[in-house]
Amino acid sequence: MAGLAERRALVTGAGRGIGRAIAEALARQGCRLLLVGRDATALQQTAAICRHAGAALTEISPRDLTERGALAGLCRGAGEIDILVNNAGSAPSAPFERTDDALWDATFALNVHAPFALCRALLPGMAERGFGRVVNLASTAALQGFPYTAAYVASKHALLGLTRALAAEVVQRHAGADRTVNAVCPGFTDTDLVAASAVRIARATGCSEEEAKARLGRMNPGGRLHAPGDVAAAVLALIAELPGATQGAAVELDRAAR
Repeated sequence: MAGLAERRALVTGAGRGIGRAIAEALARQGCRLLLVGRDATALQQTAAICRHAGAALTEISPRDLTERGALAGLCRGAGEIDILVNNAGSAPSAPFERTDDALWDATFALNVHAPFALCRALLPGMAERGFGRVVNLASTAALQGFPYTAAYVASKHALLGLTRALAAEVVQRHAGADRTVNAVCPGFTDTDLVAASAVRIARATGCSEEEAKARLGRMNPGGRLHAPGDVAAAVLALIAELPGATQGAAVELDRAAR
């Protein structure tokens, strides 16, 4: 995809799982990458994979995006970004009565405020240069409710609402600019996060961890766990539209865009 070569992309949560798969997919298109995450060692591993895959340039920026100072520093220092993928997120679970203020605030800080701040910082530059792609990693939890995940579900609904509002504003204010804002809404994906959930389910129910994973997979539209590469392919499809036509979409894997 020649149109993406040398484009500079910022991917959050890039140390593993979906974020690493997205970074590698962009690397294969020759993008220059800024990889953000909490774990410097994991980011270095992703960077090595991306360089091998063909990334024109790969930088890492280890930081905790729930810390306002670290987030503000990233917003100030990111430079010119053509592609923003807000992938970093947390998915805590707790009965509603045990969802305290700290859990609620931490979930919204990472899942909503960090994407909001990065979009606010980087979208104006995209408008000036006439090109930009924002893809927010929401979830099927942005489209429906699940028990024991009130903070997570509420945050992902908020992220999808932010996506749609920004897309509408981009269309109205910058009709001539090739900028799009969309969301991908995967279900349960075969990552460390799902593995940890499977452990908790197995302990609570007495089933095996593999059966717990299978149960989670059956909750997806296609009845299976997604692979990180499946999600990366959906993200890349939105980024690679040249010129960009899709705006405010909530793309579910194994289903048509909403």
